[in-house]
Amino acid sequence: MAWTIDFAHSSITFAVRHLMISTVRGRFEKFSGHVDFNEAQPEKTSAVIEIAADSINTDDPQRDAHLKSPDFLDVANHPTIAFKSTRVERTGENTARMHGELTIRNTTRPVVLDVEFLGKARTPWGTTNAGFEAHTTLNREEWGLTWNMPLETGGLLVGKEVKINISLELTETTN
Repeated sequence: MAWTIDFAHSSITFAVRHLMISTVRGRFEKFSGHVDFNEAQPEKTSAVIEIAADSINTDDPQRDAHLKSPDFLDVANHPTIAFKSTRVERTGENTARMHGELTIRNTTRPVVLDVEFLGKARTPWGTTNAGFEAHTTLNREEWGLTWNMPLETGGLLVGKEVKINISLELTETTN
C-alpha cells in the first residue's frame, strides 16, 4: 500500500566528528519520495527517497557553503542524493534491515538501514499514519567525499564516519 511522507513530522539528520573531539550535527531540509509499506508482509515494503543536496543545514552558513562545494557534495553538479531500497529483511516483531542503494555524487553503493516500526495511529483529521526510525553509519570516503585536513595533534579535521538518522511519519494514501 502506498504511503506519503508527512514532511512536517519527518527528518533526515546526520552527525560527524569534528577535530576528533566533538560532533557536528546537521539535517537535510528538503526531500521527497514514497514508501510502499506492507504491514502484513514487511519483506515486501519498498522505499525511494530523493534528497535535495543543497538543503543541507548545520546551522553555520560558512560550513554549509563548504559542504555544498566541490570539496564535499558538489551540489552544482550533483543536486540530488538518492536512496532506493532493494530488499527488506525482517529482524524482529517491529524491526528490519532495509537494504538499498545510496547515490551521492554519481557514486552508488549498497547500504543497510536498521529500521524500527513505531506503530500506526488514526489522526484527528481522519488519516492513518505510521511511524518509522532508521539509522546507519557510512564511511563518506566510499562516496568520494574525501576532503580533509590533518591536525597537528594527530587525526583529521573531519571524521570519516557519518551517522545517519531518519525519522519518517507516513500517511496512508487513499485511492
